[in-house]
Amino acid sequence: MTDARLRHGRASLALSFFVQGATFALLVTRIPAIQDRYGISDGLLPVFLAAVPVLAGVGSVLTEKVVARVRPRVVLRWTQPVVLLTLLGVGAGSELWHAALALGVFGLAVGALDASMNMMGVSLQRAYGRSIMLGFHAAYSLGGIAGASMAWAGAHWDLSLPASYLPAVVVMLPAAFAGSRWYVEGAEGTPGTEPEKGAARAVSFRLLLPLCLVMAFAYIGDSTVSNWSAKYLQDVLGSSEQLSTVPYNVYMVTTLLGRAVGDLGVRRFGAVAVVRGGTVLAAGGFAVVAVAGGAWTGMLGFTLLGLGLCVIVPQTFAAAGRMFPGASDTAIARLNIFNYVGFLVGSPLVGALGDAWSYRGAMLVPMVLVLATLLYAKSFGAEPARYGGGHERPRTADVG
Repeated sequence: MTDARLRHGRASLALSFFVQGATFALLVTRIPAIQDRYGISDGLLPVFLAAVPVLAGVGSVLTEKVVARVRPRVVLRWTQPVVLLTLLGVGAGSELWHAALALGVFGLAVGALDASMNMMGVSLQRAYGRSIMLGFHAAYSLGGIAGASMAWAGAHWDLSLPASYLPAVVVMLPAAFAGSRWYVEGAEGTPGTEPEKGAARAVSFRLLLPLCLVMAFAYIGDSTVSNWSAKYLQDVLGSSEQLSTVPYNVYMVTTLLGRAVGDLGVRRFGAVAVVRGGTVLAAGGFAVVAVAGGAWTGMLGFTLLGLGLCVIVPQTFAAAGRMFPGASDTAIARLNIFNYVGFLVGSPLVGALGDAWSYRGAMLVPMVLVLATLLYAKSFGAEPARYGGGHERPRTADVG
């Protein structure tokens, strides 16, 4: 595989991460408008919100089966347009069942999309022979900022959901589909990187479990910020309503910055050191938030959280690829399920603890869970698992 082809594949995959980040932000930041459009009650809303990650987990499981027959790039090429069209469907419907159908398809498709994107990212990183995974997730964060900004503009000018979503879909759908022409996977034509027969059976859950737990803990932390930062700043730290919207934006920006330089840190210090450093920084951020005496100190804590948490998820996917180089697609599909487990658990966990105890105390729980990553940090430097008579290390290419 030529260096130029790998560079084109890297750029096209980064575009897909960007589009997905923007799409997801457009959905989650307009949830109040979606609720109003369909008349979804406060009691029913959590059911809708929980159904999406549950179905996404199903989509990730199905992707494991599908990629045994077709390449991940094929899955990504066709699921990304489906995700974008279902976003449009969420905005264009009028009946409650329209919303249920659109969100259901969105969940299934986004699970397949997330899994296939990360499969391809791990494969390309293997071909490059150096850390590039954080760069893809930086593109996702940049897309999230762009999507949240578009959603803010739509809310600010009181645009309907179709009017808010249509321009974004009209631009992003053809761009993503055109970019999919250059998708490549690093395993193609590279000796020692093709999946072995029966490799799926060789993915040991015992070996993968530490990474699964880390993934869930990281997303519990992430969902705590996305769902509770505004309420915490306003209700606990006494900020204004306007100021309470700032922490999540700051969190997204620091996530982008941390991921933009994170690959350099991995190349210089190694994945284990970077994950340990990110874990300590994120736990420190939760501690600052929990003891903050005012809004600005709270925002400092959320800033530290963004810088710390941002490196953990991309490196967890990369570590799974290194651990099972001959079955990385299977490992990543299974690991990806715990993305949604963390998302499902995080928000209700903090809410229940906040109501029953205190929101300051509730912030200590994700802090402890994230800190538990230190116990599993060695898994990020694990040697490839051996199975079926052994497995050679993949040959890599130093591509600029």
